Amino acid sequence: MTATGPLRNRVPDPSVSFWVTKVLTTAMGEALSDFLVTRFDPVPTVLLTAAVFGMVLAVQLRTDRYRPWLYWGAVSMVGVFGTMVADVVHVALGVPYTVSTPIFLIALVAVFVVWRRVEGTLDVHRVTSTRRQLFYWAAVVATFAMGTAAGDLAAGGFGLGYLGGGLVFTGLVLLVALAAGVRVLGQVAGFWTAYVLTRPVGASFADWVAVPQDRGGLDVGTGVVSLCLLVVLTGAVAWTSVERGRRRSRRPAPDHPAQPVTGP
Repeated sequence: MTATGPLRNRVPDPSVSFWVTKVLTTAMGEALSDFLVTRFDPVPTVLLTAAVFGMVLAVQLRTDRYRPWLYWGAVSMVGVFGTMVADVVHVALGVPYTVSTPIFLIALVAVFVVWRRVEGTLDVHRVTSTRRQLFYWAAVVATFAMGTAAGDLAAGGFGLGYLGGGLVFTGLVLLVALAAGVRVLGQVAGFWTAYVLTRPVGASFADWVAVPQDRGGLDVGTGVVSLCLLVVLTGAVAWTSVERGRRRSRRPAPDHPAQPVTGP
């Protein structure tokens, strides 16, 4: 509690619109990252992306409530930067996806363990402080990096292709939703498992549409895919923002204590 009332959650509650927008950010991040590093010098591109991500995240950390445009802007930057991190580890450092995927998984588990020990909960409905936001965003970055590596591993290493990998990960997301629905999987575990899996869902389908036919894609191009997804994502966030405003305006006004009656 604060002097003015209960602390507000600084990140959105999971909902259908949340997951749709999340997949859009993963797809857009994958396509835009590939477009940038293939059109411009990778080193300054990665450094500039990291700087922009850091600035957006710094503003997000200072907010006292969930603000759709700011939050999804930060997630979008994670999508771009997380993809670059995974690609740099694989392409520049020569680390195979069979190695980088479990490394990113270990990093994610480490974030969860420390977060749980320090805060006592991983519940995304209770991200009400700057410290919890730091843990939340550390987990988000790790999930995006691991999801990128896992998606590329499934597509190339396991020979599923981008379309096949996207379908497999979509099936896994549906299984997680079913397990959470029948309470085989807890709410918190179900959320973070789905959060990890939706990364390669969006990335795999984006790659399938964008990459050349000799790589198993439709050869639409990363630039066109990035632009189209950015337009759709902007519309989704705008709709979310408008709907949130409508819900808040329909809430009943808080009761005010009766004013004392004074005599003449």
